[in-house]
Amino acid sequence: MNLSAHDQPGDQGKTSGNRHNQAYEGLRSLLLSGNVKPGTRLTEAELTRMFDVSRSTMRSVLVRLAQEGYVTSEVNRGVRTRSFSVEEAADILEARETLESALAGKAAERATDEEIRELRATLEEMEDCKKRGDQAAYSRGNRRFHQQVKEAAHQQTLARAFDTLLYPLVMRQYRNLTAPHPRSGSLEEHQAILLAIVTRNPDAAVAAMRHHVASARRALLLRSADVDSGEPSTQPTQDAEPAQDAERDEDAGADPGEQPVTPAAPAAPAPSVNSSDRARPEPPPDQKGPLCAM
Repeated sequence: MNLSAHDQPGDQGKTSGNRHNQAYEGLRSLLLSGNVKPGTRLTEAELTRMFDVSRSTMRSVLVRLAQEGYVTSEVNRGVRTRSFSVEEAADILEARETLESALAGKAAERATDEEIRELRATLEEMEDCKKRGDQAAYSRGNRRFHQQVKEAAHQQTLARAFDTLLYPLVMRQYRNLTAPHPRSGSLEEHQAILLAIVTRNPDAAVAAMRHHVASARRALLLRSADVDSGEPSTQPTQDAEPAQDAERDEDAGADPGEQPVTPAAPAAPAPSVNSSDRARPEPPPDQKGPLCAM
């Protein structure tokens, strides 16, 4: 192998580590995007070409992803993308509800004025996207809003635990593509979260986020057999849906066969308050519902 001026022998270990990390992040992002169906077989040969790394490097990447739960590795079946049972999906979504509501409560305590301005700007963009009917842009704004809440919490232990959850894969497997997007009530739920953060009300922020995540969870097809079966697939990833559709996590519409869940009280209006406001409005109470048919 010819070494460039930047790839001298003393740097080979560092370069190898960088290539491993780049391939890991690239494949992990691909899996989280939802462009690969559950149960799809991943071949080393194809992946090494895709990410331009050696087979040994890709093999170590796959071992790492298997240890973290993104893929499964079985004798005579090879490495495949993860497929979740209803029980596994319910556990992950329940953990997400707990962790993200706690992060929202910390954001109400610790968010800086600049972080609140950024949250407000994101929510305004989401409202504009909804009016224009731009579903992809709304989804991007939605993901950015949740990321901003997590960062505004300034709680690294909670954030790390949250980042280990595989809920984007669960959302990809169980989302309802036939339902309206964004989900009815999604924007108002985000507004209630922001209002609680702006008014520095941790209890209201926890309740608002819990209600929001629970509503998104109920909209998934966990009570229906009409989901990706997770049967092995050998089709190339190009046949899968676009990534922006795969990540409609907060905004998947309600299952047409179910009665929609109606909040006990109207969601909070778009916030127009400042950090100094004294009001402490409570969001609609969280409404629990079964994750799957018992």
